[in-house]
This record gives sequence, structure tokens and C-alpha cells, in this order.
Amino acid sequence: MGQYAIYFNQQWVGDHAAEWFQSRVEPSAAVIREMKQAGVLVFAGGLDERIQDAFHADATSGTPIVTDGPYAETTEFLGGITVIDVPDEEAARYWAGRVAEGCGWPQEVRRCQ
Repeated sequence: MGQYAIYFNQQWVGDHAAEWFQSRVEPSAAVIREMKQAGVLVFAGGLDERIQDAFHADATSGTPIVTDGPYAETTEFLGGITVIDVPDEEAARYWAGRVAEGCGWPQEVRRCQ
């Protein structure tokens, strides 16, 4: 078994009417239910879109320092993440496709170390 992170940057979602976003709730929830039933879901959740509310923690100086704001100025930021535990890459590809289909926007996948 191996864990994979399926994630998207908020900017990949695109601009849509509120009704369109509402239409994605049930398909997305259905994929999460499928993952739970299949026993592959570790975690799934969207992240707060207000990047200005992010904070940064750094302990490279030997002392942890926590400051307001994201680590770096960026034009893209993480919008949500799903972690799955599956037997192989083929299964990870399947579930990534299901998540992309449920959400209605692209996903990226990386194997967790």
C-alpha cells in the first residue's frame, strides 16, 4: 500500500456562478463516500480561500518562529487536498480521476514519502 496526495491549487477552480459550485457538492461528496466504502480515504478537505489568513512557522534558526501571512508571495496557492492509501499507482490514478470528476476541476497527484 502507498499513500498519495491528490490536490489542487485554488486558481485551477476558475470563476463560476454560485449555482455551479452548489452543483459540485453532491458529486464531490459521492466520491468521498466511495473512498470511505473502499477503505482508501485517509483525509479529504478544502482549505480556506483567504490566503491572507495563513500563517507561517519556521524553526530553521533553532527556535520556532510563527508569523502571520503565507511563507512567500505567490500567485497560486493550495485549495484542497485528499490523501488516499491504495495498493498501487493505477489505483491512485483511478481515484484522482474520480476526484477531478467530482470537483469539476483539475487535480495533481504525488506519492507521499
